Amino acid sequence: MTYIDHLYRMAFHLVKKEEEAQDIVQETYVRALGAYKQFAPGTNMKAWLTKILYNFFFDHFQKKKRWVLAEDKAGEGDEGSDYWERVPTDNPGPESQILLKEQSAKISAALRKIPEEFRAPILLVDMGDFSYAEAAEILACPVGTVRSRLSRGRRLLYKELKEYIGVSEKGQAEK
Repeated sequence: MTYIDHLYRMAFHLVKKEEEAQDIVQETYVRALGAYKQFAPGTNMKAWLTKILYNFFFDHFQKKKRWVLAEDKAGEGDEGSDYWERVPTDNPGPESQILLKEQSAKISAALRKIPEEFRAPILLVDMGDFSYAEAAEILACPVGTVRSRLSRGRRLLYKELKEYIGVSEKGQAEK
C-alpha cells in the first residue's frame, strides 16, 4: 500500500478518468498478490507494481481505446487532475493555492494532449522518479528508446506550455 498514491497518479494520467484509474490500481494489486512469488525480495517493488499497472493498462485499455466514438472524445479535457491540489506545501496562502490549481490544470491538460508513447516516459522518469533503466524495463523497450521518447515528450510538453509560461519564440522567458 506504500505505493498506492504513485500508482494512482500513473493510472490517472494514463486513462484520464478517476474511476478507471481506481479500477486499474485495484487490478494492479490483485495481480500483484496473485503473482507475489514472481517478485524477487530486495528488488524495486515500486517498479514491479508500476510494470504490472502499465501492462494491464496496455493490454486492456489501449485495446478498448481503438473503439471509442468521436462523441466520447468531445467532452474530454474539461476536467483537471485534483492530485496537485492534494500535494502539501509549506504554508500556501489563497493566492498560492489558486496559482497551484491553475498550474495543475494546465500541466494535466498538456499531458493529456501528448501521445501515450511519449507521456509514459515523462510520468515514469520525471514524475515517478524512476531511472531510465527502470522505465525501460517497465515499458519493455531499450533504454535508448526511453531517452528519445522522453526527449520528444518533453519537447511536446514544452510546446503545449510555452504560451502559459511566457516564453518568446527565441526561447527566452518574457519579462
